Amino acid sequence: MAALYDVSDYIVVKLRDGGVFVNVLKLHKLVYYVQAWHLAFGRGRIFNGSFQAWVHGPVSRELYDRYKDTKTMYSLVDIADVDPYFSVARLHDSERAHIDAVLEVYADFSGDQLEEMTHREAPWLQARANVPASARSETLISDDVMREFYAARIQPQAAHANA
Repeated sequence: MAALYDVSDYIVVKLRDGGVFVNVLKLHKLVYYVQAWHLAFGRGRIFNGSFQAWVHGPVSRELYDRYKDTKTMYSLVDIADVDPYFSVARLHDSERAHIDAVLEVYADFSGDQLEEMTHREAPWLQARANVPASARSETLISDDVMREFYAARIQPQAAHANA
């Protein structure tokens, strides 16, 4: 299993090398989608960690804590913020391929667009069910709900491809 920071550092390096800017908000959403789609494909968690249903969408408390003293949700995350000992080799080829596939779909969206997307999806909505829109919440987003919701989005495409 990959480490959360290795996944997030890989995302930052990959996107910055490609000229794509990443803020903290966008990084949370990309890491969330990496986990969600790994669950959806029946591979379990790609890293050990959960997401909370914050006002701005799914947030990893561990990743938030990494940047909380130096950045806001809208601060840019750059190569200088990556662990100096980070190595792409820490991630297996299959993990990098999965992250790359998620980035292929989601990397061009802004953090705000990704936030809006998660706000329309069942995992975040169910975790926020009884919480007012602007209220703070640390309710965990269920891995099971993530797996089921995103796996259901695969089925129609797979069925269509086999037709």
